[in-house]
Amino acid sequence: MPKAFDAANPPFDRLTPHEVETLRAALDVVYFPPGESIIDQGASSGALFVIIKGTIEERDGTDLLALLGPKDSFDSRALVHGKSGHAFLAREEALCYSAPRHTVLDLIQSNPRFASFFYGDIARKLDEFVRDEDEQRHGSMMRARISELFLHPAAFIDADDTVGTAGRKMQEINSNALFVRDGDRTGIITGMNLSKAVILKCRSTQTSVRDLAHFDLVTLRPDDFVSSALVLMTKLNKRRIAIRDDERFVGILEDIDVLGFLAGSAQVIAGRIERAANRDDLAAAARQTTAQVRTLRRQGIDVELIGEIVSDLNQRLLSRLFDLTAPAEIRAGGCLMVMGSEGRGEQTARTDQDNGLILSGAIEQAELDKFRTAFSGALSDFGFPPCPGHVMVSNPAWSKPLPDYIADIRSWLALPDDTAHMNVAILFDARCVAGDTTLLTEVKAKLIEMARGEQAFLAHFARAIDLFPTPIGLFKHLITSAGKGDAIDLKKGGLFPIVHGVRSLALEHGLVETATDKRIDRLCDKGVLHAEFARELHQAFNFMLMLRLDGLLAESAGATGTLVRPSSLSSMERDLLRDAFYVVKKFREFIRHHFNLGAF
Repeated sequence: MPKAFDAANPPFDRLTPHEVETLRAALDVVYFPPGESIIDQGASSGALFVIIKGTIEERDGTDLLALLGPKDSFDSRALVHGKSGHAFLAREEALCYSAPRHTVLDLIQSNPRFASFFYGDIARKLDEFVRDEDEQRHGSMMRARISELFLHPAAFIDADDTVGTAGRKMQEINSNALFVRDGDRTGIITGMNLSKAVILKCRSTQTSVRDLAHFDLVTLRPDDFVSSALVLMTKLNKRRIAIRDDERFVGILEDIDVLGFLAGSAQVIAGRIERAANRDDLAAAARQTTAQVRTLRRQGIDVELIGEIVSDLNQRLLSRLFDLTAPAEIRAGGCLMVMGSEGRGEQTARTDQDNGLILSGAIEQAELDKFRTAFSGALSDFGFPPCPGHVMVSNPAWSKPLPDYIADIRSWLALPDDTAHMNVAILFDARCVAGDTTLLTEVKAKLIEMARGEQAFLAHFARAIDLFPTPIGLFKHLITSAGKGDAIDLKKGGLFPIVHGVRSLALEHGLVETATDKRIDRLCDKGVLHAEFARELHQAFNFMLMLRLDGLLAESAGATGTLVRPSSLSSMERDLLRDAFYVVKKFREFIRHHFNLGAF
């Protein structure tokens, strides 16, 4: 067996070193001339083939289904189930590795992760792949850098300063520790040190902090590993480590933040949001939320759950900002809502502002204008850029009394155009994050009531699924855009058709759920979607969300969450992406048939 066999090529990357050697010992290299039939349709196969060179056709009768190239394997169905669903023949001269059937079956029997590749349905393959990826991510947590963690500010006081001064300084910067300068040495004093001195030892608040500080500092650098911090804290029984960049102290790392990072610190961030006393406190929490996404992904948290966690933190952030900036009249008689992916709970990274305000009645114009400016301006300062379509509180069209929204809905349905369809989609995905939730409930009830039975409107509304083509060809090959660097737009080609198609069905059936996955479940319960197809749709959607999130997290390396380059994916990921787009293609066809789009 040639040593050139790539054991890192999925699914062989799931084998143990010993299993790889077993496979290598059994492999052979076979040659197929052009036109030779390798596996007949309906026949069994004595081997699993992995293409080294050349192209293999996969056919269903006379129909060409796919063209397979180097590193692609075939035919697992004939191998495992004893009968091939399709025929395979050489399109040109081809060289293949040949793995004997009995060897592959033994590996399937002994290795569940390897066996998962041979599942026949798309949903199980996608589900197993995500689970396998998650397991691999757990080991990367301890290889994270300290710079990725939350650091308390590097604030200083002099050794001659008093306990009272130190306490006020801690309160001012919302921190529980300060650096203490005493000549050439530097120490740390904590809130606990101050409390013990005053309460237990009855020291005066005018006492110097020199005798209360600890000068046996343990220091690390921002680019040191989190594992180094955890080891030092455990070994030296330290709750805090000073972080310095060369000679400059840049912050203080506390044990609770290390443990929060390893275990997931969403609850810590939520607490900081609740305790925020001003916009600066909220800005700090917003930065931590962004960092938390990377942490959660490294931990292997499912992309759906990441969306829920981030949406919850953002809801808390917006709710607290609403409390800090809105006058009492707006807080009591207003509903702050979020739309788009934030409304659906599918936001995994910070994007544009998509929010609005429903008022129970008229508000003094000066007060309303002041709030609009303060709220949207603060979000911009937090890193949420203005919405290009101006769907935000600062736009009077999206912050007005309840009757005005209902009048808009009536107008959108009576005189539908692209803008009306977009506005209906935006409002239908809205979710209340602060204030009087009954206002949004009433708006949505009116929208559902007015849209019920309006098949012409619903059909035109659903037509948006065809705005962008599915990037998969007749032979199940991925279609890239040369103008975008041979990349595929995940959002346009995959995520949007699922989101909007499901949204169209949800509006037709008057569903109140906003999340795409919840809508799929409800549509399945109502018999609109077949259970197996609903599962495939759900898994395909999650897989593309995962690829998009990984792209967003890699933006600093020149990647993008919207565009994905097939050349940067593993062969397994490319195969699963083809499967996911195939599901999208089937869903488009279902929507076209369901709403009879061919009549328009």
